[in-house]
Amino acid sequence: MEELVIRDADVVDGSGGPSYRADVVIDHGRIVSIVQEAAAAGCQRPKARRELDAEGLVLSPGFIDMHAHSDLALLRDPDHSAKAAQGVTLEVLGQDGLSYAPVDDRTLEEVRRAITGWNGYGDDIDIDWRSVGEYLDRLDRGIAVNAAYLVPQGTVRALVVGWQDREATPRELDRMRQLVAEGLEQGAVGMSSGLTYTPGMYAKDAELTELCRVVASYDGYYCPHHRSYGAGALEAYEEMVALTREAGCALHLAHATMNFGVNEGRAPQLLALLDEALDGGADISLDTYPYTPGCTTLVAMLPSWASEGGPEAVLGRLADEETAARVRHHMEVIGADGCHGVPIEWDTIEISGVSDPALADFVGRTVQESADLRGEEPWVTARRLLLEDRLGPTILQHVGHEENVRTIMRHRVHTGGSDGILQGGKPHPRAYGTFPRYLGRYVRELGVLSLEECVAHLTSRPAARLRLPDRGLVHEGYKADLVLFDPATVAAGSTFDNPRVLPTGIPYVLVDGRFVIEEGRRTDVLAGRAVRRTE
Repeated sequence: MEELVIRDADVVDGSGGPSYRADVVIDHGRIVSIVQEAAAAGCQRPKARRELDAEGLVLSPGFIDMHAHSDLALLRDPDHSAKAAQGVTLEVLGQDGLSYAPVDDRTLEEVRRAITGWNGYGDDIDIDWRSVGEYLDRLDRGIAVNAAYLVPQGTVRALVVGWQDREATPRELDRMRQLVAEGLEQGAVGMSSGLTYTPGMYAKDAELTELCRVVASYDGYYCPHHRSYGAGALEAYEEMVALTREAGCALHLAHATMNFGVNEGRAPQLLALLDEALDGGADISLDTYPYTPGCTTLVAMLPSWASEGGPEAVLGRLADEETAARVRHHMEVIGADGCHGVPIEWDTIEISGVSDPALADFVGRTVQESADLRGEEPWVTARRLLLEDRLGPTILQHVGHEENVRTIMRHRVHTGGSDGILQGGKPHPRAYGTFPRYLGRYVRELGVLSLEECVAHLTSRPAARLRLPDRGLVHEGYKADLVLFDPATVAAGSTFDNPRVLPTGIPYVLVDGRFVIEEGRRTDVLAGRAVRRTE
């Protein structure tokens, strides 16, 4: 007898087609049969060792978070309710060109310091891996939800070239090609870049194109955080489209937003650019989160020249009065490339987390507010935070536009990604609320998407991008990564004031046919594993 039958569910199967009522039978981690309208037709209903009454609930594929920063969080916190409780059953890690494989001892230490604001320093985790394959093996020991990985181009460059702003030599480029190929052979699904983060931002288009050719040869995809989301945003999108077209590589645009005052109302221009490329045969997708503010690190706002050489070099420049004055001028007057070419507005920069508990009073306030409280100029406050917290502060950047958010999420190649940073005393609520917010606010309350469309955006579309042949749909033979939610009550609980609140209306989540959320509570099941490109 099979393990589980979910009775009388309203199945939204991820295809975008209309829902239907069915009994869904699960055994050995897979959907073994789907019996539609069995009760109404008077058919003999399937039996199993356990029966779950899903009356009033929607059954859909588990949600796929196409942009996650849980690289260490999955290992640090086995509970991982921040994602599991949202119905997320698969996260894509290795984002924005910086993560923890492939590394050597030197690079590992540099990367840990550089992205402390994303993942913490990691001294509470035994980082016993160095290659991509070893990291995926570590995930295979058991995690809350499944995880796929992108080879981080910035980490690869740090390993081969270092943190200097210079072109790679032919020999170095060959070595980077080799490392990207090895990561894909070991199971990575593609390659990411962070082209406003060092050292990945120092790569010219020709270098990126050569690495993308390697990605294309393995049928992977390129996922860039491109060179600007502010001034020059459209040009930055055009650059990525042209680059991947030249390389013959699939393109997935990370957190594809149009931010800052210069881009208000310009989302249709971005979509027109993408539609032209798609109609010409390009393979493009994108992800967004359903919020207006962004989230990153404070050090990322600096001009690229100030970040050359790695974390210690940055601290040295900030400690030098003359150099720090130059940094300030670039940020406040010229518009640093780290701030997307737009002069920084300190009243939009909210400190969301710090590494040093002694600096906790800054969390939840903008840099401008903290400066006013101290009777000093905001640059003085920001510089002090960077130096005293050793580049650790995380920020929310309140520069988005709701009209752009809604326009982009309607697009035919849109998928969902939380970009969720789980560090900090007051993280962005998207880390805990992205997927229920899509369903509650943008489907039920605003009608921006139909329920069937939205589920497809969060399930089958990302599964197709990841080339996963048996995930993303409620179909017989597919993996039983599933979520049951109440369409009348599903909602994000997290807010900007209280960001760590779990969602409502998602009573059941299954990974590999096992309940990780049951009756609204996290179980002790660790059914997640690494999802490799070859699977």
